[in-house]
Amino acid sequence: MTIINELQLSKDLIRFPSVTPKDAGAINFLSKKLKKLGFNCKILEFKDRKSKPIKNLYARLGRKGPNLCYAGHTDVVPPGNTADWSINPFKPKVIKNHLIGRGANDMKSSIACFVSAVSKFLQSNSKFNGSISFLITGDEEGYAINGTKKVVEYLKKKKEKIDFCIVGEPTNPKKLGEMIKIGRRGSLSGKIVISGTQGHIAYPHLSNNPINTLVSICKKLKEKKLDRGNKNFQPSNLEFTSINVDNKAHNVIPARARAQFNIRYNNFHNANSLKKKINSLVKSISKKNKCNYKIDYMANGESFLTKPEKNILMVKKIIKKITKINPKFSTTGGTSDARFIRKIAPCVEFGLVNKTMHRVDECVSISDLKKLTKIYNYFLVEYFK
Repeated sequence: MTIINELQLSKDLIRFPSVTPKDAGAINFLSKKLKKLGFNCKILEFKDRKSKPIKNLYARLGRKGPNLCYAGHTDVVPPGNTADWSINPFKPKVIKNHLIGRGANDMKSSIACFVSAVSKFLQSNSKFNGSISFLITGDEEGYAINGTKKVVEYLKKKKEKIDFCIVGEPTNPKKLGEMIKIGRRGSLSGKIVISGTQGHIAYPHLSNNPINTLVSICKKLKEKKLDRGNKNFQPSNLEFTSINVDNKAHNVIPARARAQFNIRYNNFHNANSLKKKINSLVKSISKKNKCNYKIDYMANGESFLTKPEKNILMVKKIIKKITKINPKFSTTGGTSDARFIRKIAPCVEFGLVNKTMHRVDECVSISDLKKLTKIYNYFLVEYFK
């Protein structure tokens, strides 16, 4: 059995400029690597009329016993201005014991670590009692429409059972071993359009400026505290991400004003309950100011919490043994594909340090790559005992 080196595979994966929704060959490359280890690989491409087609991979080794799944994504965010990077973001280099490249910690290197861990595990455990699978998407950094969500639907239709899943997202703020994610906040995005009456700036009494109404709505929504949080989740929070009028004339009162926002919410709420609160407030202020309104929402996933069970506690014990750090359970951060996988299997998130993700010169220490591979390998050994 060939042992796969985590650093080399990380470099190989980073070389694919797989900026969502572009695959650039990353899924096919990973599929070939896993086939050499004995995996049965199926590339699943999903598409619809409103979104770009996405390649995904489901690979499985073994058909009996418990199925341990690793979930991750090969897509990355855009590198931004490449002139700001110290290297070409898709030509990875090791500088001062750190691997630099787009996707170095979010999350191509984590995938490489798990593949390496599996190759080492199989060398000594070729006849283990169980199955190992990979659920890899190319749409985690995008709209997540044709990615893991549809793979999960496919697995349900095929009656493919996953007994436990490790999601390899970068979970650690500063040091490897600090944090395990056992849940995530929900995410709800919205766009508010307020329509007034256009007119000459010198005759405001003949117009109805929608900006005034929109500013009042934004102020009230920000003042309204949604909750104080609880022992598992931080307080829910609404942030406005843009206010736009599209008016270039200094002497015209505009007809419309727009704002967009996002709410990260805990388990005191769900998308529908939040929509009702927002609709009520926007309707009240708009009616008072004699403006019309329209709100469009996009729910990106409800909040969820996985209660620590034996496998999650095993992960924690192994992390502490290898890193000498006692990791804490957390639900902080953005959304992840765990929000889809948790509907079919208990899952835990643990990966690399996220300090440089989505930034210029994204990087990961070589030492962390080796440690994460050890953690994943140790878990494979313990899980299939």
